[in-house]
Amino acid sequence: MDVTSEGLKFIDELDRFGGVSRRWLIKRDESTDSRYGVLPKTRPISELLRFGIICVDKPPGPTSHEVVAWVKRLLDLPKAGHGGTLESYP
Repeated sequence: MDVTSEGLKFIDELDRFGGVSRRWLIKRDESTDSRYGVLPKTRPISELLRFGIICVDKPPGPTSHEVVAWVKRLLDLPKAGHGGTLESYP
C-alpha cells in the first residue's frame, strides 16, 4: 500500500467533508514504518477501542454511570469513562 497517496486521499476526504478546498504539494515521497502508526481507515478495531472515543446518544432514563457500565460490558472493556454529562435534552 502506498501510504503517502492513501494518506493524502484521507486528508482530501476530510477537507471535502469540512468544506475546505486546498491543494497539497508533496516535496518528498517517503515510506512509513507500520510500527509507528497506521492510517485511520486501516487501524484495527482493537486499537480504536483502546485509544478511541465512542460517541453515545444516551437515551432518557439511565444515568451516565449506567451507560458507561453497559459499554464496558458490551465491548468487554476493562476501563471506560465519560468526558462530561451524558444528559439528553428534549
